[in-house]
Amino acid sequence: MLLLWLCALTSAVHATLVTDVQGIAFQSPFAGKSVSNVTGVVTAKISGGFYISGTPSSDVRASNGLFIFSETTTVLDKVAVGDVVSITGTVSEFRSSSEPDDLTATEITSPTAANVVVLSTANTVTPVKLGTDRAPPTQALSALDAGPDGWLSVPNNQSQVDVVNATLVPADYGLDFWASLEGQIVTVPSPLSVAFPNDFGEFWVVGDWPVTGLNSRGGLSITIGPDNTPDANPEAVIIGAPIDGTTNPVVSLGVTLSDITGIVQYQFGFYYILPLTAPKVLSTPTATAPPTNITADITDICIVTFGDYNVDNFGPTATQLPVVASHIAVDMLSPDIVFLQEIQDNDGATDDDVVNSNVTLSALVSAIAAVNGVKYDFVAIDPENDADGGEPGGNIRQAYLYRSQKINLVSGSPVGTATEAIAVSSNSGVPKLNLNPGRISPSNAAWEDSRKPLVVEWQTNGGATLFTVNLHLESKDGSSSSEGNSRPPVNSPVAKRTSQVELVADFVQSVLDIDSKANILVAGDCNEYLETRSVFVSLTDIMFEMDELAEVDPVERYTYVFDQNSEQLDHAFVSTALSNRQNAIQHIHVNNWMANIDERASDHDPSVGKIRLC
Repeated sequence: MLLLWLCALTSAVHATLVTDVQGIAFQSPFAGKSVSNVTGVVTAKISGGFYISGTPSSDVRASNGLFIFSETTTVLDKVAVGDVVSITGTVSEFRSSSEPDDLTATEITSPTAANVVVLSTANTVTPVKLGTDRAPPTQALSALDAGPDGWLSVPNNQSQVDVVNATLVPADYGLDFWASLEGQIVTVPSPLSVAFPNDFGEFWVVGDWPVTGLNSRGGLSITIGPDNTPDANPEAVIIGAPIDGTTNPVVSLGVTLSDITGIVQYQFGFYYILPLTAPKVLSTPTATAPPTNITADITDICIVTFGDYNVDNFGPTATQLPVVASHIAVDMLSPDIVFLQEIQDNDGATDDDVVNSNVTLSALVSAIAAVNGVKYDFVAIDPENDADGGEPGGNIRQAYLYRSQKINLVSGSPVGTATEAIAVSSNSGVPKLNLNPGRISPSNAAWEDSRKPLVVEWQTNGGATLFTVNLHLESKDGSSSSEGNSRPPVNSPVAKRTSQVELVADFVQSVLDIDSKANILVAGDCNEYLETRSVFVSLTDIMFEMDELAEVDPVERYTYVFDQNSEQLDHAFVSTALSNRQNAIQHIHVNNWMANIDERASDHDPSVGKIRLC
């Protein structure tokens, strides 16, 4: 009856439909123009305005929801949820000045009290039930994400949504789908949390609709889709602060919640649903992640187990020290070699001239020994002060722990310094390092303000040798939102990370040029998804990624959770000689399965693998 009444009203007077204001593109055809008698039911009020729901259209591209911006008390006091109102005002496309890469949001701006007319009260609007009435696409975010790697294609930032202002294709593209619902009231049935909350208590969910990339915990992993492009997981949506002032629950990966009803709104780089009230937690999975079943055998001269762990700004008095020690001893089962990243110097983040990390590493190996009796040795190269990025004063670097009863550094070469470049030469057809350990091309511009790879040549008690490269590539700081204006999204600084990988590949190739059967293991925090294939092509042309060799289910390949994605930033690659032998790798979710983000020892999960040298 209400719908028929609205239709009659809008046909009887000179009026503009909400769907006409929204249009079928990203920006309103009425932007900058005055519109009259825009009529709808008030569905929600916030401090800066209210939302209305107008007559729906048969064209799903045109939203029948709209935000009316007003901070005027006389306007806000005039309307209540359930009122049918008629608005006359100016249409604008709002973008926050502090978020220059945001999409714009369509609104009517600051109507006067005289131009807001209440026509009736106590009306209701049935929300759009997502998954039943409308369901989001599951692969791509935008038609503008051109390139073989879709939203991860390089070069990125080749076009802007607001410049192209394309006609929406909501069945195919996530941005288009959520834009076609902008301002509407919707319900998410049976929400599943796919991430931790951010600093503002906002969190990502999927509902009872088709999804791809769903891992066993309930997160959405970045995978390669059926069209051979990376899946952008557009079916997830972020839940914002409740409109009624209640507080969102604390959630984690795999938490189920009561249904969420709210308003679709673009803000802070994403399409949000602003819930009318906070949902309730229905179930929380166990926070205990299974330990690895890859066991180290100190007497096995052929099998070498290794761990990889970014321990997150780890100083000598780090609060996470006992937890990290337990992770290595109990959950990773004390691998023969442990690749570590983000080891700080001996006074942590104090910004002075201290660069040595022997106190930090000694504290860690002592803590591990206290848990299970395993006594590690360690090796690292101190960086120059404040030259390798990370927390100011911390001087983070890579390091190795190793069980010297089984494996040791090959002797005969001096220990490298922060500025000396490692090189390999032939000694009767056997690769020989000029430094052991050493760093790859430390003066190259690709490593400016970034961690230089740490190379070691090892030898087991049985005489087998192994070259390892411990990575911590440039971080993604400066990247744009995956749902921002720049398409493909800005992946910063992807060119620098690509150059870093190329330098690593050059070193690996220099060893293989001397001995094509050399045992080489490259592992660490790459700060990049393998699905960004252009970054890794120089390395994957000559090495093999261990998750692929071990046939780990693609949806279980994650070591990090950010925004809506479970993603793999930490990788391990082996040379051809190792690829033809028994291999295994597991990701141990001791951090990202925690019930509370503040309980994590690191934002990365560790990995454990094994390789056969003989």
